[in-house]
Amino acid sequence: MDKMNNTDGWSAYGGQTQGVYVPDEDPSGSSSGSGVSSALGLALAALGTETSGSILSPSENNNLVGIKPTVGLTSRALVIPISQRQDTVGPMARTVKDAAYLLQAIAGKDLDDNYTSAIPYDPLPNYVAACNYSSLRGKRIGIPRNVIYPEPEDQAVLAAFEAAIQTVKHAGATVVDDLNITPYALDQYLNGNASLIVLEADFVSDLPDNYLSKLTYNPENVHNLEDVRNFTQSFPPEDYPDRDTGVWDGALALGFNNTDPRFWAEYQINLQTAGPQGILGLLTNYSLDALMLPTDFSPGLPALVG
Repeated sequence: MDKMNNTDGWSAYGGQTQGVYVPDEDPSGSSSGSGVSSALGLALAALGTETSGSILSPSENNNLVGIKPTVGLTSRALVIPISQRQDTVGPMARTVKDAAYLLQAIAGKDLDDNYTSAIPYDPLPNYVAACNYSSLRGKRIGIPRNVIYPEPEDQAVLAAFEAAIQTVKHAGATVVDDLNITPYALDQYLNGNASLIVLEADFVSDLPDNYLSKLTYNPENVHNLEDVRNFTQSFPPEDYPDRDTGVWDGALALGFNNTDPRFWAEYQINLQTAGPQGILGLLTNYSLDALMLPTDFSPGLPALVG
């Protein structure tokens, strides 16, 4: 999450990870290694971390099932954070059932992550048992069409999506099509900067508070984002400045963290955009059980509300 001029799947120690199906394929990220290792069969499944797309996108590129749990369903304890409001840990596997088995194992409350205390289930649902074709019978699935804005190269993806809609119908679900989030929500989602401000302010606070301060071994003596940036810029394998620290520079240049009143105002925009005027509004207003989107268009809006 540090560089603006970088490639997905690159690290200073490991070099460039590639996707598994096409030579020099972009593996997507940021959970690139998890996606590639699971797709290759080096592991039955793997864990990824997502703030906005980092499980779903590499799962799509590597032909996997990726599950991005609601924030708080799985613990983030000692996971390097970006945003406590959006970070989540989830499975990446070659089948739906394998992903469900892993989710079953990792979901639950953890005293080291207070977000998990809000889990409303005791016991948890049986995610594995839900992997049944008949589970969709009687469910209402919505399609928010105005958040699908395809490019010409997306035609194959859209064709597969339309076929998936028919599969869901044949499984007994009612599909409520041609739904739209409000014009306000769409404008904020496509053109607003509240989502970036929230990530940057959270990152400045959460990296030291929820990770660096908890390390029992810190040989480079880094204690905050500025320390990490300085180390990255001075450590030759990081290939700076050819691979820059632009994202971190932007977060530090913001000038405030998530304890500042300016942060709260931006966060409220996020909650409105994806909440009553966005996906939560659609779920409530149309009595839906779920929404359905092509993966390319699915991560960003739900991420705003966790």
